[in-house]
Amino acid sequence: MQERKIYTSFHDLSPSEYMYFPKGTLETEKPGRFSKTELQHLFIAMFVLTIAFSFVFSPIYNFSFNRFLTALPISFLGILTAFFVHELSHKFMAQKYGLWSEFRMNIQNLLLSIFFALFTGFVFAAPGAVMFRGQARTFETGMIASAGPAANIITATVTFPLSFAFFDTNLGGINIGSVLIFICFINSFLAFFNLFPIWHLDGSKIFRWNGIVWAFLFICSIILLVLNIQRGVAFPG
Repeated sequence: MQERKIYTSFHDLSPSEYMYFPKGTLETEKPGRFSKTELQHLFIAMFVLTIAFSFVFSPIYNFSFNRFLTALPISFLGILTAFFVHELSHKFMAQKYGLWSEFRMNIQNLLLSIFFALFTGFVFAAPGAVMFRGQARTFETGMIASAGPAANIITATVTFPLSFAFFDTNLGGINIGSVLIFICFINSFLAFFNLFPIWHLDGSKIFRWNGIVWAFLFICSIILLVLNIQRGVAFPG
């Protein structure tokens, strides 16, 4: 029997973290199935990243408690629409092909996220990865890798024009257009970063599978990122 392989969508986990994988035979899973361990890891990762992004808006050298509190719900929306959607797109695509697939956090990287955000105003956003086990063929691996960045690109493509439509709309003192720009930027950047064809990033798997698909997604992410940078991303408060 051929040995099962383990792949990651973002990085390799350390040997100590393989304890989270089930032992024995892995049954085929249907899309949408979550384990208690996975839900715990997702919740912790989203909570930590939300705190980290909030510190970006109010780092320690220019800290404002009110600004930090205002940034919390905005950061959560960014994490929910970028990180959460990205990872779940990987998961559901892997489950579609009958593979065992679950998210696993990386505790060390989560701590680094808080540290860098607090002291530098920059988020080291590598909270973990969606792992999958099984005998995935090349095109299946490519499709699984493509699902995350594609979801980010779609989200950014939708929120960019909406940010113009709601530019003069305010809710509770928060400009909705600015929030949409922030969401668009996070999704654009996450797609762009993950599509680099190096290391264990999504881009390397997509490039090995289909260079045309990789080029299309990468160009889309660049266009969206440039549009966001040209327009400017400011604190939505």
